[in-house]
Amino acid sequence: MTPGRVVTDVEWTKPTPLPDDVSRPYWEGCARGELLIQQCTSCNHRQFYPRAMCTQCSGEVEWITCSGRGTVHTFTIVRQYGARPFRDELPYVVAMIELEEGPRMMGNVTDCPVDDVRIGMSVEAYFVLAGEGIGIPYWQLGSG
Repeated sequence: MTPGRVVTDVEWTKPTPLPDDVSRPYWEGCARGELLIQQCTSCNHRQFYPRAMCTQCSGEVEWITCSGRGTVHTFTIVRQYGARPFRDELPYVVAMIELEEGPRMMGNVTDCPVDDVRIGMSVEAYFVLAGEGIGIPYWQLGSG
């Protein structure tokens, strides 16, 4: 997979994730433009969010790189939020994205009018650098 676009020229003002030993590879992958999920070395179950073991069989997990493509499974449009910095971005879309590889993850769909977002819409990941070794995935209209 070709790494996705990483936006580095914006000042990150939102809360920053605090990586731990389990999640650190995920955040570092995003900082490089790679969307990572875990796959069980025993049963091949794929999962997101990062955990210390497989949620199906309690086996060991390894990190795999995803295509960065998915579809909008469901979403909401946030039109009211009083706290900064989020209120400065209103309205915005929070969506559950179903990855081509199976798991779902939540994120913002950007780069299109919020009223154009639809369930089943193809999206692709891009990333915003939020700190040293921390990238945040966002979603934009996909090519497929």
